[in-house]
Amino acid sequence: MRIHELRAVEGATKAPKRKGRGTGSGNGTTAGRGMNGQNSRSGGGVRLGFEGGQMPLYRRLPKRGFNNKWATVYTTINVEDLNRFEAGTVVTQEVLEAAGIVKQVKDGIKVLGNGELKVALTVVADKFSGSAVEKIEAAGGKAEVK
Repeated sequence: MRIHELRAVEGATKAPKRKGRGTGSGNGTTAGRGMNGQNSRSGGGVRLGFEGGQMPLYRRLPKRGFNNKWATVYTTINVEDLNRFEAGTVVTQEVLEAAGIVKQVKDGIKVLGNGELKVALTVVADKFSGSAVEKIEAAGGKAEVK
């Protein structure tokens, strides 16, 4: 069998309805749009979210909260995630991405102090929590801000 000999299974494809091709086709004259009304006209129909004049759902629901589009969004990792590295390693954003600990970095990396650190590492990140700095230094490592 060659690629040009491939065919769809019988019944898998259906011929499109040919609209406006005479009364005998069953889809002539009005082309399946009905007689009159907004949707029978070209360009007819209502905009997205329109509910026939009723107050639309997106206006009935209350607005909630505030979303600051200038906020700094940090990708967070925990101290316990760093135990997989060998002692003396300089842990940077590139190293974390290569190890699969961090997938997408938005505005930087913040190291949080959840868990215990058993190896001495030099960790380079954009931000550290106080407990993370304590645990990194207690293990004999260094926390460096980028």
